[in-house]
Amino acid sequence: MLSNKPLAERMRPSLLTDYLGQDHITGTDSTFRKNLETGTIPSFILWGPPGVGKTTLAGIIASTHERPFYSLSAVHSGVKDVRETIEKAGKQQFFNTPPPILFIDEIHRFSKSQQDSLLGAIEKGVITLIGATTENPSFEIISPLLSRCQVYILKPLEDDHLRRLADKAIKNDPYLNEMNIVIDEYDALIRTSGGDARKLYNALELTVSAEIRGKKESKQRIRITNEKVMQHIQNNLVRYDKGGEQHYDIISAFIKSVRASDPNAAVYWLARMAEGAEDVKFIARRLIILAAEDIGLANPNALLIAQSCFDAVHLTGWPEARIILSETAIYLACSPKSNSAYTAIDSAIAEVRKTGDLPVPLHLRNAPTRLMKNMGYGKDYKYSHSYDNNFESDNYMPEKLKGNIFYRPGSNSREADIRNRLKSMWKDYYDYNN
Repeated sequence: MLSNKPLAERMRPSLLTDYLGQDHITGTDSTFRKNLETGTIPSFILWGPPGVGKTTLAGIIASTHERPFYSLSAVHSGVKDVRETIEKAGKQQFFNTPPPILFIDEIHRFSKSQQDSLLGAIEKGVITLIGATTENPSFEIISPLLSRCQVYILKPLEDDHLRRLADKAIKNDPYLNEMNIVIDEYDALIRTSGGDARKLYNALELTVSAEIRGKKESKQRIRITNEKVMQHIQNNLVRYDKGGEQHYDIISAFIKSVRASDPNAAVYWLARMAEGAEDVKFIARRLIILAAEDIGLANPNALLIAQSCFDAVHLTGWPEARIILSETAIYLACSPKSNSAYTAIDSAIAEVRKTGDLPVPLHLRNAPTRLMKNMGYGKDYKYSHSYDNNFESDNYMPEKLKGNIFYRPGSNSREADIRNRLKSMWKDYYDYNN
């Protein structure tokens, strides 16, 4: 009989030397590792897919430095829980002792008010925050909290790491090492785990458990093969893991299908995400980005539709959100496409980085004081509405960049009208033929 405690929990490392897979963070020459060795632990966010060691790393840090460790799950905790935990942490601080560690799993699920409740304690040094998230902190963590934390990106585990974890489990786990287990083939274990150590352990434990039931003698050899792994876990492991590798592959296929104007493929990939109960806000947010990046000025209404979709699915959730997302995905897929706004801003940013802070022409400068007016600020500025058709040609660029083109209208009917209008106004000043 195997333990009621999952294999993943039994094999959770307690020392940094046993921690696998994130050498770019925990390697001996890394800044992160050097900070840990000196006891300098800033507040930080661990961002990465499930099963790569976020919770484990937080626990190792706390135990290594013998700090009080508080753990909350953003799924089950509210502002009251946060405040109570911070109050307990404050009572454990004496003189110059380092602050306790507060670990918050899935911190991206905290609302703005919940995240706000952490700021004062971090600022005053009452706690050291370690947050774990599977979502991009830039979108999910409020700016004031993000500015107080370092962000470290954890990667999916590589095949070699997973193979070593499987070997270590059958050798060191107190239950598995009592059995005669041999892993003949690793491919299925690795493939089904998708870089997630927890899924690897689950697959291994499910296979071993099923094989034990088929053995007459407890010491009879158990051979792990690809065929056996797939046979035993097929009906047990979730086919769509919204935090794993497939999560990123499917959203990529969805976006590329909409970009390619294929509504049928877009709806199919959307259905895959719907069946996996993907976060509706994640899908809707991607549609907003796609509407601006890939449709843009070819159909400006696309961005309005995508924003309305985000607001609507936020109120409804699954399963009703599937209809709203389907309508939006089909609309965006069938819209004409243009990335001219996207390329325009990137081109302008590249120019800014190249040329630096070029001076604003005098006639465009603000002149709130008499001295500035005497210096020529705002002089000879041409107020557009004072001229025919509310337009008069002038230079609005830094002198060095006069005539530079960043926005080039795309090849679609709406931007063809924009191109013709700009040409009629600016004549040869903006030459779109070059």
